[in-house]
Amino acid sequence: MSGAVRPQDPPAGAARRLARPEIVELSPYAHALWTPTLTRLHANEAPWRPAGDDGAWGLNRYPEPQPAALIERLAEVYGTSRERVLVTRGSDEAIDLLSRIFLRAGVDGILQCGPTFGMYQVAARIQGGSVAEVPLDAAAGWALDAQRLLAAWHAGIKLVYLCSPNNPTGNLLDPRAIDAVCRALDGRAMVVVDEAYVEWSRSPSLTSWLDRFQTLVILRTLSKAHALAGARVGALLAHAEVIELARRVIPPYALAQPTVDAALRALAPEELRASRARVEALLAEREHLRAGLAASPLVQRVWPSDANFLLIDCHDADLVLHRAAAGGLLVRDVRAHPALPRSIRVTVGTRAQNDALLVSLGSP
Repeated sequence: MSGAVRPQDPPAGAARRLARPEIVELSPYAHALWTPTLTRLHANEAPWRPAGDDGAWGLNRYPEPQPAALIERLAEVYGTSRERVLVTRGSDEAIDLLSRIFLRAGVDGILQCGPTFGMYQVAARIQGGSVAEVPLDAAAGWALDAQRLLAAWHAGIKLVYLCSPNNPTGNLLDPRAIDAVCRALDGRAMVVVDEAYVEWSRSPSLTSWLDRFQTLVILRTLSKAHALAGARVGALLAHAEVIELARRVIPPYALAQPTVDAALRALAPEELRASRARVEALLAEREHLRAGLAASPLVQRVWPSDANFLLIDCHDADLVLHRAAAGGLLVRDVRAHPALPRSIRVTVGTRAQNDALLVSLGSP
């Protein structure tokens, strides 16, 4: 369709109208009541703890579905209300939930801006949805072209994914372009802004935009800046209507109790202060690595980054991969995307790790 999609005020219930009818009508699984002050004889659990279990609640007990303390803390940290938070197993589960809620197999699809995070299209394909891609503008530093995106959108596209900072290019998308997309598509599609790397950008989250747009979704994670990739904790932030639909679809005991405990420790005020200090230190390390990579004879270009990684274009990507592996280091080959025929993605590590990579790539 034409790019002249005009903003309009969406009516209440916009997300329910976009959702699959069977999800709107679905009765969610009725899990066992969570009342920890009473003795549990209602969930067919073993009455003894396994060896080594010293947690507060016991691994012999099912965890609290959507744990209230964690939701409360995430809402505080992300600056929103509890009713707008769903806790998920990383952002991946949130992406999967959105696909199952909004995509009818063989009918609906997603729109993404490539090159970008691969799980958007994987989750859509699993659900039987189509995938349309509007390329980011490499000549403009991988910028989002809002008008080109809107020209490609049609009513069958239910999910529009915008990753900011984008993976694997590392750049923050212009908030003005995101705003143009949100204004045009509010009530017509779910606009999903993936902020997995936003803590590394020194830029504010768009969570406050939930007050402006009814069908906006924000994805957050504790995997990156909070160093909990192994715990698998993410958050889907959206209007209460979207959260209610997602609660119907998510498994009843999505997060294990040790994961919940780890997340609450990571979100304690003192640990948040320590995390912010670590992020600042790593941003300085990112500049050290960027300068060293730019000096390597094997590297053609180092792209600017707002994340904890750097995208580099190589004169010979195979040689870079070989040299890094010979030095005991893994870097990410992202050449599968047509826009990145010579590109490698490098995560910023410690000074010793970064220097080891620079030595392996012949940086002076």
